[in-house]
Amino acid sequence: MNKKIKNIAVLLVGLILLNVTNQHFYKRFDLTKDQRYTLSETTKTILKKIEQPLFITVYLEGEFPSEFKRLQVETQQFLEELEAKNSNIILHFKNPNDQREALIKRGMLPSQLTVEEDGKLSEAIIFPWAEIRHNKKSTIISLLPTAIVTSQEEQLQKAVENLEYSFTNAINSLLQKKQKKIALLSGNGELEDIYLYSFLSEVAKKHKLGKFTLDSVAKNPKQTLEDLTGFDLAIIAKPTIKFTEAEKFTLDQFITNGGKTLWMIDNVIADQDSLFNGGKMLAFPRDLNLTDLLFSYGVRINTTLIKDLYAAKIPVATGMVGNQTQFKNLDWFFHPLAGGNPNHPITKNISPVRFKFTNQIDTLKNSIKKTPLLVSSVLTQKFGTPNFIALQSIADEPIESDYQDGNQLLAVLLEGDFKSAYNNRVQPYKTSIYKANATNNKMIVIADGDVGRNQVLKKEPYDLSRDKWTNEQFGNKDFLLNAVDYLLDDVGLMELRNKTIQIPVLDKQKAFKERIFWQFLNVGFPIILILAFGFSFNYLRKRKYQ
Repeated sequence: MNKKIKNIAVLLVGLILLNVTNQHFYKRFDLTKDQRYTLSETTKTILKKIEQPLFITVYLEGEFPSEFKRLQVETQQFLEELEAKNSNIILHFKNPNDQREALIKRGMLPSQLTVEEDGKLSEAIIFPWAEIRHNKKSTIISLLPTAIVTSQEEQLQKAVENLEYSFTNAINSLLQKKQKKIALLSGNGELEDIYLYSFLSEVAKKHKLGKFTLDSVAKNPKQTLEDLTGFDLAIIAKPTIKFTEAEKFTLDQFITNGGKTLWMIDNVIADQDSLFNGGKMLAFPRDLNLTDLLFSYGVRINTTLIKDLYAAKIPVATGMVGNQTQFKNLDWFFHPLAGGNPNHPITKNISPVRFKFTNQIDTLKNSIKKTPLLVSSVLTQKFGTPNFIALQSIADEPIESDYQDGNQLLAVLLEGDFKSAYNNRVQPYKTSIYKANATNNKMIVIADGDVGRNQVLKKEPYDLSRDKWTNEQFGNKDFLLNAVDYLLDDVGLMELRNKTIQIPVLDKQKAFKERIFWQFLNVGFPIILILAFGFSFNYLRKRKYQ
């Protein structure tokens, strides 16, 4: 009896010690081939900063297709990894059905899915969103990518790949005590605010955004430069007025003092409204006096326009029916659809980006690292300027042999040590903060001033991601927001967008054809085994005791 009591006591002490050890030593093992549940060092560093409760609510509960049940499971498992790293993270999974209107008002729009089950197609609506709240701040996260995909399986894979970046980026934004400062340059005929609203309104949610005019360079250049260097990033969106040497020098010194730049430049005057109003227009080079500045950094924007057989559509009047003008959406080869670099975090998994009367970029040999971000298709034609463009040419049948100029570079990332364009040159004015070169700086040059321009409908800005006339969807907004995030990223967050995983998926057609076999294997065969065991057991039992 004493021995039994002793064994029980040892067992209880062992269980207590095991429980105490479990509270202090915690380890999860990621046995997946692609290490999808292993958090990056960047994510771990950010999670350590959470010192107060952070609430994550995921609206992926309820009945929806099996693929998106998988998304629910993958999201939950990933968030449990975050929760395991920091106990201040509190998770909730909610069914959105009883609060759909409220979610839509907060910007969480539902997604309509075409579901194939048992060989039949049906429609399903889900809310693939999550909301994060920390202190008095909150943000929402879309769990489905906007990239064009060929199947729901591909959409699922891209969604799971993006989980770590989406949540870590959102958490980091909520934890930031000091926002980065972005200057929207004006004074040289840049785009009006209403045409940049769709893009900039998203930027302003994460960063401090301010208008900065270069007009003051003429009166007080030194102070203007000092004020500009207080910003982290400058956005130059479609200037149309020539830059003075003093203004160029100000931009140059902003760059050499560490400022990041996002250039959206039109080197050719070609206005879509003029084309629609007159049916014909003259496209000719625009002199912005920026060629030597960009040349010193290693790029040159040419004055040829790019026509591409892979292009966006525009609405064209085709006739009248009664008092109504009839329109038809036709491919307009002057509006190329550029594919993103699949190996760079800025452009991975984004939809094609629409360009309007874009130019082509040449890169020059120097020490700056140049990464292509957006390129045309191979079926392109260079269109020299000055030249006339007629709207009626849209009806002409394209001759493929005329479009043999190959891929054209339309947007490029420059990284490295930028040398001042005014080394060994006369400086327009003297400044005490003059620097001959910048260390480890970044800039993005885009050969189209309208890449960030949203349409306006009834004096209200329209979403940059969609065309109000053709209803086509583009990746312009995602590209520009990723570009801003990359330029301002100093902790390596954007590299999380390069995460690649492989999700094993079910072959639906094969499963449908073989469904009877698998139903039998999973339901009928276990029943047969149980019955066989029961008969065998009874037979042997009777034989033994008879």
